[in-house]
Amino acid sequence: MSDILLVHGSCHGAWCWRDLEPALQAFGHDTTSIDMPSHGADPTPLDEVTLDSCARTVVDALHDGIFVLAHSWGGFPAARAADLAPDRIARLIFLCAYAPWDGYSLADMRRAAPRQLLTHAIVRSDDGKSFAIDPAHTRDVFYHDCPQGTLVTALARLSPQAILPQETPITLGQGYSDVPKSYICCTEDRTIPPEFQTTMSQGFPPQDVYEMHTGHSPFFADPKGLARLVDQIVTA
Repeated sequence: MSDILLVHGSCHGAWCWRDLEPALQAFGHDTTSIDMPSHGADPTPLDEVTLDSCARTVVDALHDGIFVLAHSWGGFPAARAADLAPDRIARLIFLCAYAPWDGYSLADMRRAAPRQLLTHAIVRSDDGKSFAIDPAHTRDVFYHDCPQGTLVTALARLSPQAILPQETPITLGQGYSDVPKSYICCTEDRTIPPEFQTTMSQGFPPQDVYEMHTGHSPFFADPKGLARLVDQIVTA
């Protein structure tokens, strides 16, 4: 069927696609999940992570005709990768993700949202170069509707997120514009306000905007439902 590249969001790693990958494979799709710089098994020091290095990690995993599913912050490096290598991507799918505005950083866009849902949960490092999510708030912001055991799995694997790449304005050009795009809004999201997801997807064709009635982690909350929706998108 289709090849699908999975790009994770802040503080996560390829491990977060644990349940979605077999669900997508059940539809006959091949999947590739990658660790972004400094996450999962990637050894990059936090102070060496940049938006460009994150985008390059995505580019290096691309091949002709691949679909890219990007979650949350992963929308930024995936969009930059689409601008750098548009001919390799069949479609870019934003999953409750930041769909970038040219010239804005992710932090700029987060501040532009009508509500700040994550601020109370962020713990900045002493050197100001990274942040983590307070374990006391992790379930509420990321996994409130996920099965029992999800939080334990996640807390053992979540890692600090470099701030620099999220404070770096993105540059997008014709390459990004030319790549077909879809957006999956998560209506119960407690990380990125659902109404801001609607704002970010306003420029997409209406038939390419979808909804899931889940929180910020549908790959844990409803992996089969997410796989069904992604299958619908990539086979349309």
